[in-house]
Amino acid sequence: MTLLDSTLGRRGLVAAGLLASPLAQSQPANAVNFIGWSAAVDQVRAQITAFQAATGIAVNYENFPFAQYRTALVTRLVANAPIDVSWISDAWLPEFAEAGWLADISDVPALMRYNAEAAQYCTQSMVYNGKQYGLSYYGDHMSFMVNTDMLARAGITTPPTTWEEVVEQSLRMKAQGIAEFPLLLSLAADTWLIEFVSALTFSFGGRFVDDAGASVMADPARGAVRAARFLREAIHTHRILSPGAVETGEINGLRAFGSGAHAFAIVPTYRIRALNDPAQSSAAGKIRLALMPKGGPNGTHDTCGWIRFYGMTPGAKADRARRERTLRFMEFFGGRDTSGNYSMQKLLLTDMGLPSCALPLAQDPDVVRFWDRWAGGGAVVAQQAGLARKKDTISPWFGEWVETSNQAWQTVCLGRAEPEAAMRAAGTKWTELRRAFR
Repeated sequence: MTLLDSTLGRRGLVAAGLLASPLAQSQPANAVNFIGWSAAVDQVRAQITAFQAATGIAVNYENFPFAQYRTALVTRLVANAPIDVSWISDAWLPEFAEAGWLADISDVPALMRYNAEAAQYCTQSMVYNGKQYGLSYYGDHMSFMVNTDMLARAGITTPPTTWEEVVEQSLRMKAQGIAEFPLLLSLAADTWLIEFVSALTFSFGGRFVDDAGASVMADPARGAVRAARFLREAIHTHRILSPGAVETGEINGLRAFGSGAHAFAIVPTYRIRALNDPAQSSAAGKIRLALMPKGGPNGTHDTCGWIRFYGMTPGAKADRARRERTLRFMEFFGGRDTSGNYSMQKLLLTDMGLPSCALPLAQDPDVVRFWDRWAGGGAVVAQQAGLARKKDTISPWFGEWVETSNQAWQTVCLGRAEPEAAMRAAGTKWTELRRAFR
């Protein structure tokens, strides 16, 4: 089912005003028409000003709150609004590519050259069926974070490197009365849950689907079952993870970890600045990153990464003048500017804490200072980024499947289903949707 199947339909959307795009009304001609969501607005406008000054190309910029963004963008694409480039989530890529709403850039050397300087998971997250569809806006991954003060109070000198050690250290803290639930995970059934459970599954040496795209979720040797069992035991056997985790969303989990009540957490890397900011966190100065713990006999330090990227429309690519303007815009924003700098990515990191896919930025003095200030150094960030993997479940049916997946993981955490049965249910739904798509 596509997004439009569940909305009012075209006539209803017109009546609601969603198809009447300001980009088509009283805007400068010969400009790049760009749509983004309402994040980093000041930084985007500053970059637009720099782009216009450097190239003489005007930009028509429109943005929407993220909660409304996908609907607004899709309805404009369906209506053939004059969009040249927009922000895209990696989770939408297969559906948008199948619908013909994104242009393949694999034949554009000026943009493809940036792959050589990008983290591998970032590039992989923009590829569908062997074709690449954009340049990254930012890329991040799930990080394992520790409260060093709590570890020190427990007499622990080294962060855990395995999930078994997480259990051992957590039980030690519980016995000493340092924390009731040392481990914090945000397991509410929202859009973040797939990132959390993917990171956990990858760290158990697992995956959800094989190289051919077939489900291996119920295979006890593939990691998902082991990860689910770990969650159930953490809540119901060891009692190191609160039963309330199933109702904890990402932002509430962030606040709880920042309160200093927990020793370990899986958190998006970009949250490290807020966690170590005294104005936002009681645990400021105590939070550090460690590699994702390994789980079980086939465990790895791998984690889940995700990106947001600049995608060009087929209409922009097909018209020579629009194509030239759009390519220059994408390179200036998603690659290097006319001075040869990754200025937009650097601005997003230093202003907002959003990590970049651009590997050369790790040596930039301002970036080094940023990580030194907020994370105690950038070495672990860089090492973990190198071990990040894209979600292997991204597909045209991802949006429908993930609802079943979320329910499966929650039933395990609530003690209502065995890990094998829950993962079998998620795998069965995957197979059903995959067959229907074919």
